[in-house]
Amino acid sequence: MTFYRRRLPHIDEQQRPVFLTWRLYDSLPPHRVFPTAALTSGQAFDAMDRLLDETRTGTSHLRVPAIADMVMDAIGYNASVLGQYALHAFVVMPNHVHMLATPAVALPKLMKSLKSVTARRANAMLALTGKPFWQDGSYDHLVRHEREFEKIWAYIEENPVRAGLVREASEYRWSSVGWASEG
Repeated sequence: MTFYRRRLPHIDEQQRPVFLTWRLYDSLPPHRVFPTAALTSGQAFDAMDRLLDETRTGTSHLRVPAIADMVMDAIGYNASVLGQYALHAFVVMPNHVHMLATPAVALPKLMKSLKSVTARRANAMLALTGKPFWQDGSYDHLVRHEREFEKIWAYIEENPVRAGLVREASEYRWSSVGWASEG
């Protein structure tokens, strides 16, 4: 187990499921306010995710079907071809991505691989070359037990429903459940 710190502390443990979230650069309102009472890390994550789901301003390049498809393809490629992780669940939302995976490589390498290739490709598609695409850093949470694994899996797959994008999770094409239902 390796501990490292950027803006947030990270614990890197390969062969153990991890819940990952990363978001687009400038995807949250700059003057967002959180409750003044101390929040647990889980409460802070929920508040941030709700903000991402409800935000109607800021960057939402992942609404562009070709870009969401490209990110989805990269997630699948890094799992099946590069073997960087076993992929359990994912969703590409309009301004962020959630993924549940069991890493076979160090998390910094996994995230750098995913974010750098998708940022380069997306910026080329959007004619924004040289501009930040992803926000620096990411959120990661080591899964502690099977019940938590199942809860996170459901959380990821139901995210488009909670955000009001679809009525049924299987209707959302940019998720593991939507991808599976389309074959």
